[in-house]
Amino acid sequence: MALGLAVGIVLSEVTFYFLGETAREPATITMVVPAGTADLIAHGGQPALPIENTIFVNGDVLVIDNQDSANHQLGPLWIPAGTKGQLVLGEAQNGSVECSFQASQYLGLDVRDSLTTNTRITGILNAGLPLGALLAVYSVLLPAKKEEEKENQDNVSAKNI
Repeated sequence: MALGLAVGIVLSEVTFYFLGETAREPATITMVVPAGTADLIAHGGQPALPIENTIFVNGDVLVIDNQDSANHQLGPLWIPAGTKGQLVLGEAQNGSVECSFQASQYLGLDVRDSLTTNTRITGILNAGLPLGALLAVYSVLLPAKKEEEKENQDNVSAKNI
């Protein structure tokens, strides 16, 4: 069982390592809408936003700092020029919201469940316990099978004599 749990720990932690972006506590993430963004979009430009392709976790607070001279909207938020607005990302979702500071008029949001200590322990137990039980069964069956094969060989040798 201990070997199975050890393998479960290794497998789970390697997997969680690759999911590192969500292995954190909820945080406040600030995005600045720079001055001139509305004019850039009106002339067919695409502003470079640092929030593109960001993976959020449940409970993150997205703060929009509108430094533009125009009012902007992000989903249900109306952010007047020179003010800040905040959006609490409360549930896992992968979709897009209406966004006036993007040329496409939409912003994709990828919100995932955060990986907590409880999630890690559950992953380890779900991988380690069945593997440990399987190894325990094999550790009993394999020696018994080898003993049976040895007895069969002894019987065959005795008959040949």
